[in-house]
Amino acid sequence: MGEIFIGSDAVASGTVTRHELARWYRPIYPNVYAARGEQLTVRDRAVGAVLWSKRRGILTGIAASALHGAEWVDADVPVELVYHCTRPPTGIVTRNERIEPDELGWQHGVLVATPARTAFDLGRHLRRGHAIARMDALMRARPFSAEDVLLLAKRYRGARGVKQLKAALPLVDGGAASLRETWLRLLLIDAGLPTPKSQVPIYDHDGRLLRTSDLGWEDLMVVAEYDGDQHRTDRP
Repeated sequence: MGEIFIGSDAVASGTVTRHELARWYRPIYPNVYAARGEQLTVRDRAVGAVLWSKRRGILTGIAASALHGAEWVDADVPVELVYHCTRPPTGIVTRNERIEPDELGWQHGVLVATPARTAFDLGRHLRRGHAIARMDALMRARPFSAEDVLLLAKRYRGARGVKQLKAALPLVDGGAASLRETWLRLLLIDAGLPTPKSQVPIYDHDGRLLRTSDLGWEDLMVVAEYDGDQHRTDRP
């Protein structure tokens, strides 16, 4: 039996019996099943959420960024779908919003918002710092054009969160090597310091690379680091 599947379809096709379904599999969403004891990934839960929507939902948000390769995404993150449903099951967030054909594509057999549309939704629906950190992670994995995101802001002028998105987008930096690194960069910017550069190389007198610093101002020869357990576990 496949990884994630619709229970009623599997029974109707004879792939499993109702007894086997109840004994060997567990529901992760209504009528959507996975093998008992299997540890689910964010991809598993994202695919399951789309199956729950009868394949009508479009995956977006943090889970979509993970399918695009963004790191530091917990397996139990709420799965966001562009889909009209007023009472989704626990673990799924639905948004009744427009999305055009040029804003989506197929991955793992489900429709996923493009990196630009995913960034558009991250920047609108998350709090500022969290939004920028998640857009940083997405930019690091799948570089997207800020101009493309702004075109979506123009297309959906007046949509919820567009003003916040426009303010956050210039602060996105795909060089951030952890969510905490983004937090430190924003802390410095909000304190009134010039925007630091990410991943600043440090050389010795002979021009050999010694190390790379999290953040810095090369013209001032000043660097900044974030140290801590969370930062280390956030790194690739």
